[in-house]
Amino acid sequence: MRTPENRRCRVGAVVAAAVALAVFASGCEEAEKAVNKGGDTPCSEFVAQDKDKQRVTVSKFLEQERNRSAPPTNEQTVDASIAAIELMCRAQANPDTPIRKADLTGILVPK
Repeated sequence: MRTPENRRCRVGAVVAAAVALAVFASGCEEAEKAVNKGGDTPCSEFVAQDKDKQRVTVSKFLEQERNRSAPPTNEQTVDASIAAIELMCRAQANPDTPIRKADLTGILVPK
């Protein structure tokens, strides 16, 4: 027989599971950032990444640059940086060129 108390316990268990899943998912993203090379990622790796991983890579790279006194980043800066880095990497003869070599003048710092 289902009682209101049993129902509350099940709802509580579902909520707890959802919270645990959210914490686990955010922990995975943090782990990804920890092992991600950011600006040291070679072009060959960057162009092989899916869009989500490219976003993590570029966000970490921009954080590294911000620590060197670059302005704060936002979604548009990340998107524009991904486009500039992809363009630079696809034009590179050397696939080992790190993405930090991309010319982001005008994106991170006004020309």
